[in-house]
Amino acid sequence: MSEPERLSKRLTQQLPCSRREAELYIENGWVTVDGRVVEEPQFKVRDETIALLPGAVAETLPPVTIILHKPAGLGCGMGANSVQQLLTQANQMENDASGIRPLQRHFTRLDMLTPLETDASGLLVFSQNRSVIRLLKDDADQLEHEYVVEVSGEMVGNGLKRLAFGLSYKGVTLAPCKVSWQSENRLRFAIKSTQPGQIRFMCESVGLQVVGIRRLRIGRTGMAKLPVGQWRYLGPNEKF
Repeated sequence: MSEPERLSKRLTQQLPCSRREAELYIENGWVTVDGRVVEEPQFKVRDETIALLPGAVAETLPPVTIILHKPAGLGCGMGANSVQQLLTQANQMENDASGIRPLQRHFTRLDMLTPLETDASGLLVFSQNRSVIRLLKDDADQLEHEYVVEVSGEMVGNGLKRLAFGLSYKGVTLAPCKVSWQSENRLRFAIKSTQPGQIRFMCESVGLQVVGIRRLRIGRTGMAKLPVGQWRYLGPNEKF
């Protein structure tokens, strides 16, 4: 039995290729050890069968952005009841059209950029991409978010007008937004720079009780047919 050595070193001897090329092949999920994909260049091997999958390319892949359909009831923290538990390959949308191959490292060093309250559902964004992170953090007040809000109760007179313009929250006058009825018990909000609890407060200010909140869209990107509890990659041509 041979002495254990790094998978990347073994691959350089077997192909041959440079050490950096070997690391890229491995990190990008192109290398199997006894038939199992291994993505860690430092993985120790002895006499196992090492193989390179068809179509393998040694290239640096760009960081990814993930869109998740958050279910109501899961929080956005790091606890046991967090949406983070949904970020696994098993929960990827079946017909993800991005063309991106799922890799283990896509689920590390992700920034959650658009948290929702625990009892809200809808679009969440996680990203490794610095430009996306800057956009959704530094320029967040420039992006319109679309919500549907299930309500009960009776709206006061001029309620829609008050929702669209004229309310203050935590001592600050809210920016104008677009609000309309979608059905007898459902309001649509197109609004920028929302704060936690703001939409619930706005509805209660005009006599309504919030039953449920769901975010459909951020900027130009929406969930479309993304099932609850599943995620997909932001495609190369999609922009917020």
